Amino acid sequence: MRHDNSVFHGLQKHIPWAEFERLVEAHRADRRVRRLSTRGQFLAMLFGQLSGADSLRDIEAGLASQSARLYHLGMSAPARSTLSDANATRPAALFAELFAHMAETACRRIRRQMPALTTPTLLLDATRLSLTSLSQGWVSAVSGQRAVKLHVVYDLGAAMPLAANLTDQRVNDITPAKALQPEPGATYVFDLGYYDFAWWAALDAAGCRIVSRLKSNTELAVTAVLPVPKGGAILSDRIGLLPQRMARSRNNPFADPVREILVRLETGKTIRIVSNDLDAPAKEIADLYKARWQIELFFKWIKQNLKIGHFFGESENAVRIQIFVALIAFLLLKLAQEAQRAIPQPSTFRRLVRLNLMQRRPIDTLGAP
Repeated sequence: MRHDNSVFHGLQKHIPWAEFERLVEAHRADRRVRRLSTRGQFLAMLFGQLSGADSLRDIEAGLASQSARLYHLGMSAPARSTLSDANATRPAALFAELFAHMAETACRRIRRQMPALTTPTLLLDATRLSLTSLSQGWVSAVSGQRAVKLHVVYDLGAAMPLAANLTDQRVNDITPAKALQPEPGATYVFDLGYYDFAWWAALDAAGCRIVSRLKSNTELAVTAVLPVPKGGAILSDRIGLLPQRMARSRNNPFADPVREILVRLETGKTIRIVSNDLDAPAKEIADLYKARWQIELFFKWIKQNLKIGHFFGESENAVRIQIFVALIAFLLLKLAQEAQRAIPQPSTFRRLVRLNLMQRRPIDTLGAP
């Protein structure tokens, strides 16, 4: 008789368990642990993300109802209080580093499979995740609202996050961006939240292509005007120099020529797109900035399909663990969906995984009757 593992077990095949165990050892996460191992905690929180649980009590009840099938998963159903204690005390950095390893490995593999992606296009943006007043003491309030910021570097070609970072909501988007190690040859696309000429100069010096926007009050010393097709969305294409002086009489470190492309949007609004690429067609640069919308769609999808709108714990550690496990869940769903061809829509695949999570059937048959 054929034996099929559960859908939950099938998703775990994409988890690099050797790296997970290395991180557990490096962080000494299982030191003096008697009831719930780091692996058990991780799988329980992952179950919560994939099953749509609304609380730790839901996770406890859901796993307890499937206790006969947990042995093959290498776990048991934890008590709610035990899981809560683990989320409050076990190092969240372990889960952040696991996500970083999985994201980088997945993006690198996809680039190898698609030669056109050897020079990646990376989108940068951040989104706020609201918290309750119970989180006071470690996160600030703005207009009475408490939140953290999730900063993401999104690989456009791989259609998945390459890196992520969490900060207080008062932290400017540019701050964690400056800590990134630029990838030579990559294209970086970002909005006005990353308006920092010194950072632009660092990307340019690293051989990166920049696509962003110019503020309306930033003057450009035009040195050349390029022709544009008549009647199109591109109104002008000019090469010039950014202002030599910055605020507080500082010199602008970005002294190289840049390209300004004036584009009329479908709404009738015009925007000034800026790039250090002086040779690519204007439409290619305009389309790159338009593609920045994909990271907004990513934020919308994870908020609608994963558990990052409501948190199971109030401590910073618990919130960080829940967010990074959610991002790992996204990667697992993405990798599992790409391994089959029957269900092309991510939301449909996510829904079928949730409905069949503990059923014993191959993942590539989820769409079958």
